[in-house]
Formats: sequence, C-alpha cells, structure tokens
Amino acid sequence: MGTSQKEGPVASADAAPVHRFFSRTTWIEGAAEEQLDLVSKMAGVTHVAAFPDLHPGKYGPVGSAILADRIYPQLIGNDIGCGMSLFALDLPARKLRLDKAAQKFRILEGPWDGDAGARLAASGLSRDLHPQALGTIGGGNHFCELQVVGETESSCLTEDLDLKKGDLVLLVHSGSRSLGMSVFGSVRDSFSGLDPESSGGTAYLAAHGDAVRWASLNRQLIAERAADALRTGLRLVCDAPHNLIEAHKDWLLHRKGAAKADAPLVPLAGSRDALSYLLVPRKNRPDALASLAHGSGRKYDRRSMTGRAGKTRSDRENLVRTSFGGQVICEDRQLLIEEAPGAYKDPGQVLEDLRSEGLAERAATLKPLLTFKKAISDDLLSARLDKRNRLNKRRADR
Repeated sequence: MGTSQKEGPVASADAAPVHRFFSRTTWIEGAAEEQLDLVSKMAGVTHVAAFPDLHPGKYGPVGSAILADRIYPQLIGNDIGCGMSLFALDLPARKLRLDKAAQKFRILEGPWDGDAGARLAASGLSRDLHPQALGTIGGGNHFCELQVVGETESSCLTEDLDLKKGDLVLLVHSGSRSLGMSVFGSVRDSFSGLDPESSGGTAYLAAHGDAVRWASLNRQLIAERAADALRTGLRLVCDAPHNLIEAHKDWLLHRKGAAKADAPLVPLAGSRDALSYLLVPRKNRPDALASLAHGSGRKYDRRSMTGRAGKTRSDRENLVRTSFGGQVICEDRQLLIEEAPGAYKDPGQVLEDLRSEGLAERAATLKPLLTFKKAISDDLLSARLDKRNRLNKRRADR
C-alpha cells in the first residue's frame, strides 16, 4: 500500500465498478457523476456505491460509499463522524406551545456550560479533547429539529421503542466541529492515500475514531440541551453517522454523506420544509456497502442559492415559516438563503429510489415543527465569546 505524497489522487489502470441506487429521473449533477468516475479510478478503490442524495463535494461525491485498500482522508473531509441522531421526547404534543418552544430553543446558541471534561471522560475520550466546542451545533446544514411522528409502518417502533403517531422527537444533525478540522488538517495533503498499517495511517485512524465518538456525544448533548429547555426527558432512538471510515471485509469503507445502514433504524432528513423519514434498512444488497442515503441531498450549491431565494424582505420572512405551520430559527440571512428548502431535492423521491432498489422501507414520517440553525450572527456570537473569555480571565487573575 502506497504512502507517498502527491498533488492529486493516483489513478489506477482499471476503474472500480460504480453501483448507482437511483432512478433516471433523479436529479444528479454532472459534476457529481464526474467525481464518481474520478473516485472509481483512484488507486486501491475496488467498489463504489452512489445513492439518490448524490451531489458534488469539495474532494469527492457526497452521498457515496467507497471501498479501498488504503485510507483516503479527503473522501471523509474535516467533519469526521458527522451524522444524525433521533431522540424521542417525553413531552406530549398537546402540551407543546410552538412560540414558547422557539424562544427556549435559543439556549442552543453559544457554548454549553456543562462539565465537558466529565462527559468526555465518561465516553472514553480525553478530558481536554476540544471541550470548548462540545454541545454546539455549528453552521452549514447542521441543525436541531423538533418533529412530530406521522404515520408509522413498523412494529418495532411501537413494540420496542414505544414510538407512535403524534409523539414528539428531536432530530440532531452535527459532527466533530473543531476536533474534526484539526484531525483532517494533519493529513490534508495525503492525496495518494495512507497505508492503514503505517505510523501515519494508524495515527489517523485513532484520531478519526476519537472524532466519531466525540461527534456522537456532541449530538447527545445538543439533544439534552434542547430537552432541558423544553423541560422534558428524552431517549435515543437511533444514531447514524455518515462521514467515517470503517473496516469492511478486509477493506476500508469510506462513507461520505452515506448513513451506516447496519442498524435497525436510520433517519433520512428532508429540508426544513419537507418531511423527514425513519427507515428500516434491508440487508439483501451487498453492493450497497451497508450504507444508505442520509438525506435529500443538495440540488443547488450554496453560491447559486443567492438570487434563487430571499430576494425580497417578504421572501426572507417566508423562509422562517414552513408550509406545515412550523418555524425556523436562523438569524444569519446568508445561511437562511443558502439552506432554503429549494436548495434540496425531494426527500420523497429519495425514499422511493431506496425502496425501488430494495435498500430500505419507511418506518415513519417525521414532520418538522421547529428547526434551529442559528439565533445570532457570527459577529455577535464572537463578541459575546470574547466578552465571556475576558471575564473568565479576570476571575482567574484575582
């Protein structure tokens, strides 16, 4: 296995097979297909699976699973361990007051004030492993969304999870924040791949594993913060990372925007103005590499959304309300536009493709009620953090 450093990916003589789990009518950008072709020709790649949420990424196609004999850190990127976790709440839907809940959700902005060191240690991680970022959502397409369960179609929901129509749930999408960025920064130029048995490869995999566990803990803490704000208890329904590397039949399986499907249930996220779904994976397609689509997938990139959404004040006001009567907390105007519902594909079509390919069945629909993304601007948040740090320094100096 090669470990030499080069300026770009090393192509193999023959392309690996690419299995596309989507219909001809599914919206797939040409750039994403080109990235699939490039990845299939990278040295050591033996198999590629592409899902209906496929879209172009910075270093490779998002919505894909790639099997190789070496580590390609770029295929995972900086948000190692990013994923989605679904939590059931003890709060009855009839007691929910959406306007009050929206105000309470604003506590998710800014740093968590809990004992990060203790929670990290309890998860088998170092107490000083980026504690300042723990319990925070981040930007981009990350969110914490309050949802209500719609129609259910799986006995495991009612028998094993006590989850039924009308119940409230939280869907949390976040990752490893500054930790993942630090890990990726150390191997950013390893375009030819890392030998997993080399010192560099073993060091990366160890740091990668920590980032995956950190990201899962982060989603748990975000959900706890939201549940505490609503004064309710919660329980985990499923946790599905979609940016990670795992061993798979003597190979290394890279998932980029492809959810782990070796669990009883997997969430499929829609946009903030579309249904999400809870899926039951089917395990009769080994060429899908134990993976599924993780969401609806982008239809338009962030840059091209400027001019497509939020052109007028009334348009921007409409972006914080949904057709379901729900609310969106996002006071970053540019982020609100970049993440507008029109930027994403139809999650119903993604689900239909997965069902047609025999990869998954719907267990439940999840209707968005309240989507939290960002309550204050980055500049204001930075000013508040600076003020808090100055106060802490003064206290320490006394």
